[in-house]
Amino acid sequence: MPAERLQKIISAAGIASRRKAEELITNGLVSVNGQVVTELGSKADLEHDHIRVNGKLLREAERHVYLLMNKPKGYVTTLSDPEKRPTVMDLLHGVGARVYPVGRLDYASEGILILTNDGELANQMMKAASHVPKTYMVKVAGTPTPESLGKLRAGLTIRSDKGRRVRTAPAKISPIREGNNPWYEVTLIEGKNRQIRRMFEEVGHHVEKIKRVRYGPLELDVPPGKFRRLAPKEVEKLRAAAK
Repeated sequence: MPAERLQKIISAAGIASRRKAEELITNGLVSVNGQVVTELGSKADLEHDHIRVNGKLLREAERHVYLLMNKPKGYVTTLSDPEKRPTVMDLLHGVGARVYPVGRLDYASEGILILTNDGELANQMMKAASHVPKTYMVKVAGTPTPESLGKLRAGLTIRSDKGRRVRTAPAKISPIREGNNPWYEVTLIEGKNRQIRRMFEEVGHHVEKIKRVRYGPLELDVPPGKFRRLAPKEVEKLRAAAK
């Protein structure tokens, strides 16, 4: 087996995402043949080198698992929560591997979420957030005017987590159900935090519900709180979309 970058080996083994693996290396928690390695460019060969992460010997790469979950409202998309709120990990049973969520849906949102222990694919998907389309069903309070919908479709500036103003990319928005609290189908090609809520707030409308129904080539097809394994063809489609 040819030598590979340490962070790639660690993420392929299902220990952590590529980004987290880099943190483990720079924090001095990874050793190769007894020597602590902190350089991110360092390489190793899993077949011939003894690689330890947090003192634990790294074995052969773990069998990759790919899951599609319907995240319910009231769960956070993290491995653990300091506020002791339920996490999506509480919904996993009988998986047989340690997986982690790719991207996130906020506490009050629901819908399709991908979980995997394939650090390489997870890293590609995170980088590809700017071009993989994601479709949501969105219920808002009050009816936006045609002018307001035009602004949302064209892109507008919203507040970021750090308080700065950032511009959104053009979005596809189609009405689904009319009324005092109408529903819209919204498709984005980016993933700013709480983006849809902040977009509608910018034109004066509070978002009451968000449900993500499509992620790239995948459609939501399991009940809330449930999950299923992706078929090999689905994994390949997801991999192709992320490149």
